[in-house]
Amino acid sequence: MAATENSLRTPPIVACIWDFDKTLIPNYMQEPIFERYDINGEAFWKEVNRLPGLYKKLDIRVSKDTVYLNHLLSYVKNGPMRGLSNQTLKELGGQLKLYPGLPDFFRTLREIPLKNPDFARHEIQLEHYVISTGLAQMIRGSAIAPFVDDIYGCEFIETPLPPHFSRQDELALQGGSAQISQIGFMVDNTIKTRFIFEINKGVNKHPDIDVNATIKEEDRRVPIRNMIYIADGPSDVPVFSVVRKNGGKAYAVYAEGSQAEFAQNDSLRESGRIDHYGPADYRAESPTAHWLQMHVKKICERIVREQDAAMHSRMSHPPRHLHKDD
Repeated sequence: MAATENSLRTPPIVACIWDFDKTLIPNYMQEPIFERYDINGEAFWKEVNRLPGLYKKLDIRVSKDTVYLNHLLSYVKNGPMRGLSNQTLKELGGQLKLYPGLPDFFRTLREIPLKNPDFARHEIQLEHYVISTGLAQMIRGSAIAPFVDDIYGCEFIETPLPPHFSRQDELALQGGSAQISQIGFMVDNTIKTRFIFEINKGVNKHPDIDVNATIKEEDRRVPIRNMIYIADGPSDVPVFSVVRKNGGKAYAVYAEGSQAEFAQNDSLRESGRIDHYGPADYRAESPTAHWLQMHVKKICERIVREQDAAMHSRMSHPPRHLHKDD
């Protein structure tokens, strides 16, 4: 539906929404943490994979996507990662190696609506978002952060507020051990869909709006059909489904040279989960760069058509002289 004259949506926004691990970087972001503390990463993940089954025997249900956060905290509490802080996570994020073409490709996409006169006339803007089950502080420290409008990821608290903190006049929110000690925020592959609707409704830009609030489709800040979601595979199927069901585009990437990931993405396309797929290569001549640029332009062209049509439909014809045969 095109925006009406009473719409709250202005200017028109196109959103590219990105997964992080295996989408923007070749590996998992925790590798610099393991290197810093001399931890065997393979052994760590094997332990993480065993945890859901072990806890199930104790009649405790845990999230497979985020139980690794508790295991990281166990490593901090019991010594192997003592001293791991939010600041350290941010510094380690600076060591993450991005896929070819990044972060420049983020700027390239953002410039599409700015360089086209028709798109610029309608003041179309493009925004980038990252939604990850990884660590938000590491993403904030990475080279991609300056090009992103918002980051949704897992967060840690260093110094939890004590019992009866409300009775104290003054509280130091930081200090103490200066290491992570509690989980502050968790993102799993299902919760990712919540953030699609937060972006859709503009909750991230207007905190007074509740994500569960009823907002007319024409008043939502970023219509889902103006979104492209880019991720690396089956774990992102819930978000792929929400975006495609509501008219947006879903694109999967694979590590170039990986036949298994290629076949996996081909299966996703055959089953209608995604619109297309390509290598995680964002250089100018790559098929992924071509596809994403083409569809950003198509979304912008649709916005122009809809807004021009809406404007003409609201315009009355000027009076004219009547002739005898009129």
